[in-house]
Amino acid sequence: MSDNPLFDVEQLPPFSKIQAGHVEPAIDRLLTDARTALSAQLAGLSEPSWKTLVEPIESRDDQLNKAWSPVSHLHAVCNNDDLRKAYSAGVAKLTEYGTELGQNKDLFNAYQALATAPEFGNLNCAQQRSVNDAIRNFKLAGVDLPEDKQEMYGEIKNRLSELSTAFSNNVMDATQGWYKHIAESTELAGLPQSQLDSAGQQAKGKSLEGYIVTLDIPSYFAVMQYADNRVLREEIYRAYVSRASASSFCLDDSKGPWDNGPLIEEILSLRHQLAQLLGFNNYAERSIATKMASATEEVVDFLTELANKTRPVAEQDLAELKAFASANGLQDELQAWDLAYYGEKLKQEQYSVSQEELRQYFPAAKVQQGLFTIVNKLYGIDVVAEEGFDTWHEDVELYRVEKDGDVIARFYFDIYARENKRGGAWMDECRVRRINNGKLQLPVAYLVCNFTPPIGDKPSLLTHDEVTTLFHEFGHGLHHMLTKVDVAAVSGINGVPWDAVELPSQFMENWCWQGEALAMISSHHETGEPLPGDLLRKLLAAKNFQAGMQMLRQIEFSLFDFLLHQNYNADHPEDPQKVLDRIRKNIAVVTPPVFNKFQNGFSHIFSGGYAAGYYSYKWAEVLSADAFSKFEEEGIFNQRTGRRFLENILEKGGSQDIAELYKKFRGRQSNIDALLRHNGITA
Repeated sequence: MSDNPLFDVEQLPPFSKIQAGHVEPAIDRLLTDARTALSAQLAGLSEPSWKTLVEPIESRDDQLNKAWSPVSHLHAVCNNDDLRKAYSAGVAKLTEYGTELGQNKDLFNAYQALATAPEFGNLNCAQQRSVNDAIRNFKLAGVDLPEDKQEMYGEIKNRLSELSTAFSNNVMDATQGWYKHIAESTELAGLPQSQLDSAGQQAKGKSLEGYIVTLDIPSYFAVMQYADNRVLREEIYRAYVSRASASSFCLDDSKGPWDNGPLIEEILSLRHQLAQLLGFNNYAERSIATKMASATEEVVDFLTELANKTRPVAEQDLAELKAFASANGLQDELQAWDLAYYGEKLKQEQYSVSQEELRQYFPAAKVQQGLFTIVNKLYGIDVVAEEGFDTWHEDVELYRVEKDGDVIARFYFDIYARENKRGGAWMDECRVRRINNGKLQLPVAYLVCNFTPPIGDKPSLLTHDEVTTLFHEFGHGLHHMLTKVDVAAVSGINGVPWDAVELPSQFMENWCWQGEALAMISSHHETGEPLPGDLLRKLLAAKNFQAGMQMLRQIEFSLFDFLLHQNYNADHPEDPQKVLDRIRKNIAVVTPPVFNKFQNGFSHIFSGGYAAGYYSYKWAEVLSADAFSKFEEEGIFNQRTGRRFLENILEKGGSQDIAELYKKFRGRQSNIDALLRHNGITA
């Protein structure tokens, strides 16, 4: 077993050496050792202390996490059949072990004994918080349930884990199972040259002449925004919005259609059962048990208020778009596949600015370097590239983060789209900051995006939307990497309520709209000239273009997620499509066509961590907008203000109550005013 690279946990992961066959043996061995060690630990535990109880458990958990992290990551960025099987087997074993720990009565009693022992008062706030959170989590894992119901809980958790993996795989397969080969460039009239070049490169990759468009986000968005061919726009729209549904399109019928419909039904049923086992009325109640929001009614009222304030602006946005499309040649009703196309043209007419024009000024390397300059100004950190590291793909970069000359963290950058890589953008943990055998273990992050890669000698050029995505994910990374908490359970993003975890990420997006910051992240990819003043003014003027429609769309998704879980009726389960239709009828200004199966690709809530928690984006956006308003008042690069945000938010992780930490930073509770103002909803 010594030659298994997954046991080399003291170093950065040896990605190039990891094979699917390594996964199960490593997980089996680690779990066997962990179970044996736990039994011995509990048998010899008379008076639980931090050193005798928590430290050994944290150490074993960390060893497991460091072995599993590269496997989970490779499953997302280098997916293949063998790795899928190994990943699924590993997830099942780890889920079973997690349930065992959560329902271990002796372990629970030991934590309770520590929480009531005199020593507890001598623990620091991070240690105390982790113990209290652990006791809460034991109860949420069913530690107080009778044996038969504990067994049922474990079975449900295992099955939900399987379904989550299957859902994610189906979305990936359905996305990559469709592409369109186009022989002549005339069929792609309207697409910018950079997007034509990318489509041509896709075709060469499949040894074909001409062009290929796919359902990967860069390709899909390019067609929807720029293609004059309305028939083509409709075709790719139909393919995209029906992914992973019974009506999805795929090129190989033997492998499709990867229908997530039945999986959704089972996931909702099992989540409801799980919640009721634990004494909750529904899964929405179970979800907010670990969040900032105090009641389900508070979440619904928050979203409803936001929708009511936003809808009039969204109606104006849509009316303006319809009038423009009609005046510019659209002879019938505006359809879903027309929105982005005419929206882009309207934006160009009103502001004479387009994402494609802006793209020329945002080469990826310049944006990255400017981003590093900005965080240096805010937090006094330096980002330095590293060489000679083991990786999973040649495009990946590794950086170290330094503060006052000391290395405090590292992160991997994997920002380009490719086959067998999950869509979207995310940050994940590779290593978490903690004290390991008396030494400080530094945090390491994965930062992943799906931007258009370089083509030949031409660098990757980002749209401004992609720039904000990069800043968003880096904000998550900063939360993970800049923590000063040494207890893994509340270090970085760990232990942070899910409806506050988006605060640092959305907060970072604000610098993408500031002239002083934009000068640092932009220059023409050929001439090196700065972003022209008139183009900058147009970009800033267009900031809130169709902001009402965009915000209402996110509220729609949030309400769908929350009400789907809150109102679930086990005796008469309602078709999720009907739930979505009703919400759209009440708040939406745009109703998608009946073949749109958005929910079948809603990975955030069916294979991610946002079940009955997608509202967190809007909840945290209130915090982030209000936090940035402090910088608007005192200067966007005010080092004192940056230090206050660093010390009260980024460094503290989940070690203290986030509402109290926010008050320490802002001097008061947050309010919704800045969010509405930043989005042009109010003056």
